[in-house]
Amino acid sequence: MLIQYGHALGDYMYDVFVAKFDFWLAFGLVAQLLFFARFLVQWISSERAGRSVVPIAFWFFSIGGGLMTLVYGIVKREPVIIMGQALATIIYLRNIALILKERRNRKVADQR
Repeated sequence: MLIQYGHALGDYMYDVFVAKFDFWLAFGLVAQLLFFARFLVQWISSERAGRSVVPIAFWFFSIGGGLMTLVYGIVKREPVIIMGQALATIIYLRNIALILKERRNRKVADQR
């Protein structure tokens, strides 16, 4: 029984990652890697600071990975991916806008 499950899992993995491999699968995997990179950047930054930190690079990786995943969802006609990534990208852009606004305000205040 366990051997049958192992074979079924192997067949599934082959079908998903080998038999159906094309440009869009590679594109989607790169998008997921970019999205994963945001967590790696945040973790490393937090470890260095000794506290929880969300660097601006986190948001840029979020936008890159999110937009690529959105394109993948559109091409593959996946409504769940399209809805999730379209809305999330708006939040990522807003966070970058807020960070840049804060930096400008701080720069102006420092010049006074």
